Amino acid sequence: MSEERSGRGANRPDGDDARADARPTTAAGRRRRAAGDADPGTGSVATKGAATPSRDGRSTGSEGSALARLRRFLREVVAELRKVHWPTRRQIVVYTAVVLVFVAFMVTLVGLLDVGFQKLTFTLFG
Repeated sequence: MSEERSGRGANRPDGDDARADARPTTAAGRRRRAAGDADPGTGSVATKGAATPSRDGRSTGSEGSALARLRRFLREVVAELRKVHWPTRRQIVVYTAVVLVFVAFMVTLVGLLDVGFQKLTFTLFG
């Protein structure tokens, strides 16, 4: 599809295909634009391939004692658990009832199929 038909570049007087100031079309592009980083197509900022810097300035290696690493791990677990959207008591009761009804239905279905196949087998093989 050409630029004239798609509408892209129609308002650009220079007719340049450079898309540095174009609106980002992906979530990653929007994040880069919000952070002020350049578009990866321009080559000015390399956003991939580099290691993520540590937030607290320490490396992520095996520094520190095992006890310190365990404390940090548990602290991070608690922080992640605080982010979880926990269901209400009513939701838990409703979901539990749905599961129990479904399990009862499946047990009944499998039981009836078992009895039916048993009678069929005894009828055929005597």
